[in-house]
Amino acid sequence: MLKETGFPQLSIEAIAADADVGKATVYRWWPTKAALVADAFSASADQELRFPNTGSVHKDMSLQMRQLIRVFRSQRGKVVAALLGGGQSDPELIAAFRERFLWPRRQQAYHTLQRGIDRGELPAGIDMDLTLDSLYGPIYMRFLIRHDELNESFADALCGLVLHGVEVSRSLQSAR
Repeated sequence: MLKETGFPQLSIEAIAADADVGKATVYRWWPTKAALVADAFSASADQELRFPNTGSVHKDMSLQMRQLIRVFRSQRGKVVAALLGGGQSDPELIAAFRERFLWPRRQQAYHTLQRGIDRGELPAGIDMDLTLDSLYGPIYMRFLIRHDELNESFADALCGLVLHGVEVSRSLQSAR
């Protein structure tokens, strides 16, 4: 429904009618339209976007990044673009996206990086937020701006570049 109407025109009334329930039922579960849309998208992508535990932080991150790219390239990518685009002028929408989609995956990513640290693949004390922004920022850039192809080889190359940079950067700091 979101793909057809766009977020601004989407209404709780239309959602309730489509689901054959009353508006009160919808509001009982979701306080806002933004929360409902963010939850619906998050639930649809949850299983696909889980972080694996293969024993290699590089492989775990690369596999998850590949999955995110697959989601972005599917029909659900249009929903993400609508959420992010609409969120630029709707603080409630972007807050719901962060809370219900982005933060749960970010927590999983922190755990994945920590496993890499625990196994000695990454140095202790890395800036996890900077590392994750460096890994995922270029994916969102290509997804939203569409200036270049977004594919699995890009995910692999990006992951290798960033994680190698994290290792080298930490080594250089230790050598000082």
